[in-house]
Amino acid sequence: MEHLSSMDASFLHFETAETPMHVGSLMLFDLPEGYEGDYYEDVKAMLAKRLHLSSVLTRKLAPMPFELAEPVWIDDDDIDLDYHVRSVSLRRPGTLAQLHQLISRLHATLLDRSRPLWEMVVIDGLDNGQVAFYSKAHHSGVDGKAGVELAKVLYDVSPRMREVAPARRKRDGGYQLGVAELLQAAVANSARQYKKVAELLPTAAKALGAAGKVLVSQRTPKGARSLNLGLSPKSIFNDSITNQRSYSTLSLPLADLKALGTRVGGTVNTIVMAMCSSALRRFLSERELLPKQTLIASVPVSLRGADDSSMNNQVSGIRVDLATDIADLPERFKAIHASSEAAKAVVRELKPVLGVDMPVTGAPWLMTGLASLYGRSKLARRLPQIGNVLISNVPGPAMPLYMAGARMTHYYPVSIPYHGMALNITVQSYAGSLEFALTACRRVLSQEESYEIVGYLRDALEEIRRLPSVEQSADVAAAAAPLPALPEPAKAAKKKAAKPTAKPAAAKTRGNATASGMH
Repeated sequence: MEHLSSMDASFLHFETAETPMHVGSLMLFDLPEGYEGDYYEDVKAMLAKRLHLSSVLTRKLAPMPFELAEPVWIDDDDIDLDYHVRSVSLRRPGTLAQLHQLISRLHATLLDRSRPLWEMVVIDGLDNGQVAFYSKAHHSGVDGKAGVELAKVLYDVSPRMREVAPARRKRDGGYQLGVAELLQAAVANSARQYKKVAELLPTAAKALGAAGKVLVSQRTPKGARSLNLGLSPKSIFNDSITNQRSYSTLSLPLADLKALGTRVGGTVNTIVMAMCSSALRRFLSERELLPKQTLIASVPVSLRGADDSSMNNQVSGIRVDLATDIADLPERFKAIHASSEAAKAVVRELKPVLGVDMPVTGAPWLMTGLASLYGRSKLARRLPQIGNVLISNVPGPAMPLYMAGARMTHYYPVSIPYHGMALNITVQSYAGSLEFALTACRRVLSQEESYEIVGYLRDALEEIRRLPSVEQSADVAAAAAPLPALPEPAKAAKKKAAKPTAKPAAAKTRGNATASGMH
C-alpha cells in the first residue's frame, strides 16, 4: 500500500468527463527488414514479461471510505493484457492526418479506475509501412520525467530484446484492505505529513528569504519591461472545454536548435518559447483576436533530483512572458529569454519547499465538486487566468530506442488541455530530435487550425534563424553608440581652432606680436 501525495491525487480530483487527466505518447516504429510476424502479439508478449518492472503497470487505486482522505495504490495481481493492450488498423490510405485523428479520439476517453491506470494501442495500416504505438497513463501516477523512466523499462537500446528476470510469486494472494485499515492508514499518513511540514519550516523560511532577494534583484528601472507578470489577458484559449481533442505534431533537429540558441543569445527553451510566441501571435492577429496585453505561458518545471526515478509527480510551474505585444522579433526574443530566466531563478530558490504535501480532510469530494462546477459554469471564460496556454519542455532519451525489435523513429508527447487553457504545446527531445505536439480542445482549436499553427511554428523558426548573432548585435550596438564626451581642455582647443580668424592688426604689445607670428 502506497499513499498518493496531495499533488498526485489532485490529478484524480480535477478529472471530469471533459478533462481526462492522463498523459500519453505517440511513437512511430520501423519494423525489421523482412519482418513477417504479428507485431501486436510480439508487443503483448514482451509486456507480459516486463510488467513487474514498473509499479505504474501493476498497481490500481483503492479509494478511502467516504473520500475523507487521499486514495492509496495497491498491487493488482490480475491484469488483463487483452484489455490494456489493443490493436487498431487505419483505413486506407493510412496518412499521418488519419493517425492524428485517431490519437485525438483515443486520448479523449477516460481510463477505468477499477483497473491499473494505463492503456496501449498498436496501430498498423500507415501508408509509409511504419507501425505506430500509442500509450497513455494517468497523471496521478506519472509525470513527464517519470514517463521517460517508464520508457527505459519498456524499451531496449538495440534490436535484440534483453532478457528480464521473471516476477517473483507473491504470497499474500487475495489480500484486500478493510475499511478500518484504510482509515488507520489515512490517519497515520496525515500525521507523517504534518510532522514533515513542521520539520521543513526553518528550510522554508530560508528559501522564502532567498526567493525574496531574487525578486528584489529583478526589479526593472521605470519605463523598462517588468519581469513581474500580472494576470493574463483573456484570449480564445481561456474557455471551458469539451472532451473532444485535436492533435498535431512537428519534429526538428535538436542540434540545430542548440546551435541557433547559442548564436542568437538564448537556450533551446528560449527558441521554443519564441517559436510559440510568434506562431500564436500570427494566428490570433490574422483573426483580429490578439489581446493588446502580452500572452502568458504556464510552464511546468521539474523538481525531481538527477537520480530520482520514482513514479510520481514532482513538478511545479512558472509563468513566462510570451511578449506577443512586441512586434519586433529581436526585442520579443530578449523579453521572452529574460522572463524565462527570471522565473526559473525564483523556482530554484523555492525548490526545497515546493510540492510539499499538505493533507486536507475531505479533499477528494471537495476538489472534484469544484472542478465540475468550474467547467460547467463557464467560469473559465469569465475569471482572469494565470496563463493563456500551457507550454512544456520534457527531456527525453538521447539514444534511439527499440520495442520488440522495431526501431523507434519518433517519440511525440500527447498532453492535457484543461478548462481555462484549452491548448497544450509539449516538446520532448528524443535521439537528436525535438518533437513538438499540440493537444487542444477541438471546439477551441480545430484539427485544421492545429495544422495551421504547426505551419506558423516552422515559419517562426525561419524568422529566428535570420536574427543577427550575439557578436553581430554587439558590433551594431557599438557602432550606434554616441561618441564619448571630450575632456574640457580638448573642448576648449577645438572651439578656439574653429573660430574664424581676422587679419592681424598692428601689434600693440610684444605678446600680441608673438601670437601673430605663431599663427
